[in-house]
Amino acid sequence: KHKIFNAKIHYHDPGSSSIPPVIDGLFKTTIAGTTAELPKSWLLSVFSDNAGICAFDEEDAFCIKVETHNSPSALDPYGGALTGIVGVNRDILGCGLGAKPIFNTNVFCVAPPDYSAQLPDRLLHPRRILEGVRRGVEHGGNKSGIPTINGALVFDDRYLGKPLIYCGTGGFMPRRSGAAGEEQRCEEKNVLPGDRICMIGGRIGKDGIHGATFSSLALDNQSPMTAVQLGDPITQKRAADFLLEARDLGLYRAITDNGAGGLSSSVGEMARLSGGAQIDVSLAKTKYPGLKPYELVVSESQERMTLAVPPGKLEAFNSLAERRGVEVSDLGEFTKTGRFEINYEGKAVADLALEFLHDGVPRLELKAEWGAVAKIPTIVENSALKPFESFESGSDRMLLNLLARPNIASKEWLIRQYDHEVQGMSVVKPLHTVSPGTLNAMSGPNDAGMIKPKPSSDAGLVVGCGINPKLSDIDPFLMAQSSVDEAVRNVLCVGAEFGLPESVLALVDNFCWPDPVGDPVKTAWLVRACYGLRDAALALSAPLVSGKDSMKNDFRGQRGGEPVEISVPPTLLMTAVARVSDVKLARTADFKAVGDVIYILGKADLGLLGSEFQSLVTDPLDTLAGLGPLRVGLPSWRLARRIYSWIGGTTGRLNHKMKSLHDVSDGGIFTAIAESLLARGFGASLLCPLDRNPWEFAFGEGFHTFIATSSAEDSEALESEWDDLGVPYRRIGTVQSADRMEVYMGVKNPDGTSKPVMSLGIKQIRSAWLKEGYWE
Repeated sequence: KHKIFNAKIHYHDPGSSSIPPVIDGLFKTTIAGTTAELPKSWLLSVFSDNAGICAFDEEDAFCIKVETHNSPSALDPYGGALTGIVGVNRDILGCGLGAKPIFNTNVFCVAPPDYSAQLPDRLLHPRRILEGVRRGVEHGGNKSGIPTINGALVFDDRYLGKPLIYCGTGGFMPRRSGAAGEEQRCEEKNVLPGDRICMIGGRIGKDGIHGATFSSLALDNQSPMTAVQLGDPITQKRAADFLLEARDLGLYRAITDNGAGGLSSSVGEMARLSGGAQIDVSLAKTKYPGLKPYELVVSESQERMTLAVPPGKLEAFNSLAERRGVEVSDLGEFTKTGRFEINYEGKAVADLALEFLHDGVPRLELKAEWGAVAKIPTIVENSALKPFESFESGSDRMLLNLLARPNIASKEWLIRQYDHEVQGMSVVKPLHTVSPGTLNAMSGPNDAGMIKPKPSSDAGLVVGCGINPKLSDIDPFLMAQSSVDEAVRNVLCVGAEFGLPESVLALVDNFCWPDPVGDPVKTAWLVRACYGLRDAALALSAPLVSGKDSMKNDFRGQRGGEPVEISVPPTLLMTAVARVSDVKLARTADFKAVGDVIYILGKADLGLLGSEFQSLVTDPLDTLAGLGPLRVGLPSWRLARRIYSWIGGTTGRLNHKMKSLHDVSDGGIFTAIAESLLARGFGASLLCPLDRNPWEFAFGEGFHTFIATSSAEDSEALESEWDDLGVPYRRIGTVQSADRMEVYMGVKNPDGTSKPVMSLGIKQIRSAWLKEGYWE
């Protein structure tokens, strides 16, 4: 039950009769007149807490949440991103009875670092934004002892007005905790009348006042700097350790974080469980004197949590807090009056009915108009473009240019500034490195991160992401489906389970949208993205367990004395988190040995429309301008389930025979192969089929496609199993000892006399991918 926001949307699509005309709040949708459900025994809490909670095994559970901190990061990149990451850490601490944060993720969408045009007034340069948010996320997360194991960078000029700063955290908790005889299930929150309302952690200040309302408006010249909160990860680390100890001792009954709205939201939310609350905000510890009562109530200052402490355990709770150096403010008690009563020095300053507080806001009514007749165009004619040069003469240069694209090029310069090892659980890191610590060390990209959270178990957790905003220019429906598919493919690459009811694979969605209110077109984009997300999640039987939405990602201001408005492209980040049955069988993307057979796994129905290739060849500064008709790759979800079930270990017996697996995404098949060659410095001999458009085959993008390798000895058995199960594949080459990537058209002559249409040294490929100098 995922509510985008409190709205009823009237949707009209003249080109489709299969989509219902009215979506009531987007709580649920129907397919063929029946409500679609995804019952999973491992789902413990979905969209009812600070994070989604899933069972890991019979003893433990994990939780996942991803937040955005866009507006604060636009004004103060370091402070905005730091509060974003420590804020989502607190979501994990306040989830259920409290979970230990065990990994962080981050995804940044910014304008290109080499942006050279005039900046609008008050906007910071993208390079400054990027470095600020990088430092903020690293300082807020790693310095409180949490590893960063997955992330992404997306560049687009339209993120100049508002960068998108996604911060995610995963947590781990026992499925039952508390004192003997008083255990609660991890997903339970109980609040009884008479329980004390205790605020712990950081003190209240003016920073963060109206942070929530500020984030719900377009950025402009009047946006207040004081809305950006000031974070302190050391204070939060002390509070986190104290809370987990208090949880195991059963010293509190419920917990939540002081996020948006400060005490007004944390106490107001928990009051629903008891039926009311009464607090005196003059009892709250502050950073300095002089704060007004309303400021004490709504300030979002960091590192604070609110707890329901049974009166009989208050003394033990306070004693433990004092020993651990954590400050406690006893503000009042939960009641059953049906009201939220706020006092200051004993005098009433607010008194609201809980019913009004939670349900009193009238619902928006929005109109959505989708003007396209064909929802997903498959052909676009660019008749004004020049004829494209031949594949034989231009493919090698195209591959190097694609590898140097900011959206594809190495992010090692950024990744190496994070800590992936703290807590000692990391199995697969963002980069795989050969000969680490030596002068010969070389690295290549991995598809997802994996950790081993329990010393007593070989099972693991894997987290990956999918994001593809450039497809929004074609259809947000397709963009959403691509994001889901990429996230799932990424976790499958490193070893996620898939295909059985007990296979644990959950999704988290984060919508970041230009303001849809009053704009039927932007609202229609949102509706179509929701339907694309729904269809993909149902097709893969992957439930959504948490999410966050940001709907005001616009900038309105001045540039050179003229008004300017910049809106982000409709952007959906999908995060996938999955269980791995045995971390010893984890896979990485790098090719492992000379003589290994290289396969395309999947139908490889790829297209150039909406690809990085299209972005490159239509750039007026590029000499390769020009292709005529462009096609978009489309999904086939039934085929996807067949492929993913084999990779995920449900069908067949030989998925462990794959020595590497890498998903085909930005830049297409040849880019994926080049990335798999980087770490070990091997070469590859490849065949480009004669029955396919070579540009599409080499650089097209789409769905459900991987690059896999196996040993030559295992190849016959693998191909036989794929044939039996109907898993599409194509053998396209072998790993070579010579450090060159060579491509032949059709069949290479047995005597080796054929001339390759592409021949690039691995040093050339690595140099292009590292894009040295660009990031400095």
